[in-house]
Amino acid sequence: MPVEKSYLTVSKLNSEIKNLVEGNLSSLWVKGEISNYHLHPSSGHMYFTLKDTGGEIKCVMFRGNNNSVNFVPDNGIQVLINCSVTIYEQRGQIQLRVFEMKPEGDGDLFLAFEKLKLKLISEGLFEQSHKLTIPKYPKVIGVLTSGTSAAFKDICNVINRRAPYVKIILRSVIVQGNDASRTIIEGIEDFNSYENVDVIILSRGGGSIEDLWCFNEESVARSIFKSKIPIVTGIGHETDFTISDFTSDLRAPTPSAAAELVAPKQEHALGQLNQIQAQLYKSLKKTLERYMLKIDYIDEKVRYLQPKKRIESQINKITELQKRLYSQIKIHHQNKTIELNSVYKQFNGLSPNKVLDRGYSILFSEENEVIRKSSDLKLGELFKAQTANGALIAKKTKEA
Repeated sequence: MPVEKSYLTVSKLNSEIKNLVEGNLSSLWVKGEISNYHLHPSSGHMYFTLKDTGGEIKCVMFRGNNNSVNFVPDNGIQVLINCSVTIYEQRGQIQLRVFEMKPEGDGDLFLAFEKLKLKLISEGLFEQSHKLTIPKYPKVIGVLTSGTSAAFKDICNVINRRAPYVKIILRSVIVQGNDASRTIIEGIEDFNSYENVDVIILSRGGGSIEDLWCFNEESVARSIFKSKIPIVTGIGHETDFTISDFTSDLRAPTPSAAAELVAPKQEHALGQLNQIQAQLYKSLKKTLERYMLKIDYIDEKVRYLQPKKRIESQINKITELQKRLYSQIKIHHQNKTIELNSVYKQFNGLSPNKVLDRGYSILFSEENEVIRKSSDLKLGELFKAQTANGALIAKKTKEA
């Protein structure tokens, strides 16, 4: 008979490990970077992985403990946790149960980030209604980044490949350090004063939270918000989010992705142009056909109305009216001529000259006034007697 060997079941082994580990590894402080962060929507428990360059371990922080966390955990944040090592017996899986968590190292920057983020949210700087529309086919793209950076080379390569017709204008700025925010703001203002720029790319490569901090400055965010030219940010890597990303009109995960968003492929642009051309041709054809139908209708209506005959009829009527009018004017003129001659004869019969022709004379004083009665003259006064064929000078010598 073979000798029976002693053994442990898997569950018994996991239980022994659990007792051994949990009894000796409790109330530990562990530092690492959060990844795979997940907040369970119903239970409120936090699940994440804590890692560093040498390894990683799964963590859980139950709802009763995470209420004490005074910041918003997220991937990429360095934290210091108070925890104990536990074994999930069914799977033999080691994990950390977290009781307390606080930011480590960059924690103060992260708290400042969250504070500014909440402030700008309350002011409405991140609202979609304030976002400017990114032009589909920009002709000029302004780039704000370091002129010697790999980010700028990547942007140029992407734009030249996708849309070689687009002009790129570089405004080289400092993207790290104390003077970075000032040069970024000046660059935004410069492009806004240069009216030919259609869209701006604000970009830099990856880095730590300190390296990217200039893009979390409130002054930079407000400058982006005030820009009349749409701004697309491509800052760091896909997991990096800055205040500038939230304020910009469009956020891209990387500099290259930002270039792809603002520079459509040349083939796509030509396709759109051909489509617009086809639509224009179709629209013009429909318009032409509509006007041709209208012309045909007018032509038929003209033929039906026979304007030539109507015009000739109207000309005949006008001619007849002219004749009648001329005849009436002629008769009226003759009547008035006869009437005028009659008045002339009557008037001529009353003329003083006609009276003189009948043997009468008219007497005038030396003052050339008509003498109507003998008392108008004194004895010895001269007077003139006007006759039909001349005048006589006489003197009053006595009263009759």
